[in-house]
Amino acid sequence: MSELSARALARFSADWESTLRGDRREPPPLAGYLPDGRAVRLEVLTDLVRVDMRQRWRRAGLEKRIAEYRKEFPEMEASPDFADLVCEEYVARSRRRPLDMDTFTAEYPEIASEIRARFTAENPPQPPPVLPEGIETGRRLDDFDLLTYLGGTEHSRMFLARQRSMQRLVAVRVEAGADSDTDTVAQLDHQYIVRVFDQRLIADGSTGKPLRLLYMQYVPGGTAEGVLAQLHREAPTAGNGHKPGRVIHRGTAANGGPDGGLLLRAIDSAMEAKGESRVSGSPVRTEIAALSWPETVAWVGRRLAEALEYGERQGVLHHDIRPAKVLFTAEGVPKLADFALGPMYWSAGVTGVHGAGANDAGALRYRSPEALAALLNPAAPAPESPSDIYSLGMVLWEMLTGTLPFDDPEVVEAEQAEPGAAPNRAEVVRALLARRMAGVPPEALDDLPPDIPATLRRVLLECLRPDAARRWQSGAQLAGQLDLCLDPDARDLVDPPAHTLWARLRAWPVPIAILCVGLPNALASWYNIQINQSLIVNELSAADQHRFEQVALITNLAAFPVAALLLLWLARRPLTVSYRLGRGHDYTPDQLARARSDTLLIGERVVWVPFVMWLIAGIVWPLALAWEGADLPQMAFAHFFTAQVVCATIALAYPFFLIMVYAVRSLYPQLLARGSVGHADRRQLAALARRSNFYLAAAASVPLLGVASVTFVSTADLGLVIVPLRILSVGGVLAFVVIYRLSRMLEADLAALVRAIPEGGH
Repeated sequence: MSELSARALARFSADWESTLRGDRREPPPLAGYLPDGRAVRLEVLTDLVRVDMRQRWRRAGLEKRIAEYRKEFPEMEASPDFADLVCEEYVARSRRRPLDMDTFTAEYPEIASEIRARFTAENPPQPPPVLPEGIETGRRLDDFDLLTYLGGTEHSRMFLARQRSMQRLVAVRVEAGADSDTDTVAQLDHQYIVRVFDQRLIADGSTGKPLRLLYMQYVPGGTAEGVLAQLHREAPTAGNGHKPGRVIHRGTAANGGPDGGLLLRAIDSAMEAKGESRVSGSPVRTEIAALSWPETVAWVGRRLAEALEYGERQGVLHHDIRPAKVLFTAEGVPKLADFALGPMYWSAGVTGVHGAGANDAGALRYRSPEALAALLNPAAPAPESPSDIYSLGMVLWEMLTGTLPFDDPEVVEAEQAEPGAAPNRAEVVRALLARRMAGVPPEALDDLPPDIPATLRRVLLECLRPDAARRWQSGAQLAGQLDLCLDPDARDLVDPPAHTLWARLRAWPVPIAILCVGLPNALASWYNIQINQSLIVNELSAADQHRFEQVALITNLAAFPVAALLLLWLARRPLTVSYRLGRGHDYTPDQLARARSDTLLIGERVVWVPFVMWLIAGIVWPLALAWEGADLPQMAFAHFFTAQVVCATIALAYPFFLIMVYAVRSLYPQLLARGSVGHADRRQLAALARRSNFYLAAAASVPLLGVASVTFVSTADLGLVIVPLRILSVGGVLAFVVIYRLSRMLEADLAALVRAIPEGGH
């Protein structure tokens, strides 16, 4: 690729990224990036069309066909890559719906035979070329001195090399052939992704065959394969009827189980093997060393999920996540290597059951069900982000247990077979696909360590759901869930142990809500009845007492059903959504967001309705009695209304903390566990913490209001109400102590939930 073409492509790709971020309304027009000069223009045009078409076919409504590009730029037909572009269009369209080959090729009759040949089973793609001899340590290739062999195959090898022009150590992958898919990958710049600097195409000096040198950031701490080897060395593995390779976890790190130090020892071993010195005084290593092994796996997974999220935002998926692709720095920071180029990686010519993408039988074990289906059927929908989530879940499961959750004897047979005697590749893929579509087998759950947090167990099982739509849909969602695993307070809220009170209470949202609201209001009613009976009702004539009872009956028959229906309506989402989630019902992200917001408002909604009703009753009842002609005692209105104010304050303060502690501990965490949370949820939690101070002050005022109401009682009548007032004062003080404890509990829970929501969420 010429420098001019590279600059034009980089500018075009950057403008496409701006479009994806919403800064532009329309994709960038191709014509504005084409230089003058026929030869250079054609080269640039071909590259731009390829990028533009790939981006468009990932998004509904923006699709564009090669026939449309050709009409706009007739010179395209002269491009040597014209047939390749047409084939890419066929693959992209086939993933949307079945596409008849004859119908498609009729649009391009001049290359119809070539297109058919590329997609004919009798003409499978040729395997990648073999590297020539002599590609080994000590040789110089172009600008690179090959220092240490890091591994590879007959088709490509990885070396630690010194780049002379930059005087730096880099990792160089030497590949046979000149196929290139690095342009977009080289733009990825993230702390948890191995940085690809560039590539060079050279000719081997002895054979003249093309070689591709892909040079990237050197990461010295080995791979997750080395971590698995260290795990098997340090922890005994099962035999005699157990799944081979299963690690026997003997309790927690505190009594002999693996911990974060295992990861550091694996990294140090890898570095020593390369002659590298260990790192000392690293705060990252100190953090890792303090973690249990499940927490270490979550710590690693959280960073890899961030890498997937970044890649997806750049329009790049990985498609080949496995232990060999997870590298570690000397400090223990994981980095994901070898991103592929999005959906085009899955073209039939690249990853069919006979293609290069299927050559490594062991790598197939980490593929998602939809990725395996794409290997069998090129017209199947292209794997998307949940496919990478599945593969990452497989890697994390293996790091946690020492083995994968599925037994795949076909893969072992294929890996051990002599060349030419391996089982049919399509049959291997079908067996793997069937097993994964059945879900994680129950016996695989026995492999999980006893100290695994319930949150991590749930998160990994969500990653490995056969249905892609029911997995985490992005790296950001998964990263947020793995964050929970590293916060004991937050994870115990979201996934309380099954035997705990809060886990059991999740099954009874409506009765508990009724109890939280009803009990304080019932106590307030008792106080109200005692005060009114002593100061008002007993002073009335028999006829006026009858009128009082009639007004009370009519008012209660009208007020209680209205209040109950209004409360149930306002609390419908918090009480039903979390309950139905626990029974397998699915909701959209928007529905979950609305339910989370309503759950944090449920306390205020269910206390303000009774508060207002108490105050209205304090005005309506005396007026209704006066309207009926009752002869009310002096100060009756004042006595009645002050009692109603005390009752309204009780109904405002006490139920708020009762129901909010229940909602935050039992209802909200179930919504949080479904993901798709972000800045709005953090703001709502913080706002609730601030508002709760008002209700704490209201709870403190209840006994004070009771004492203040005595000022309206004459000295002669004081003895009539001294008992309920004493009960109110003493009970109010005791109740405040309880409410204060609940408020501190609520404050701690809200702080833990805020920590559980990733700051980078949407």
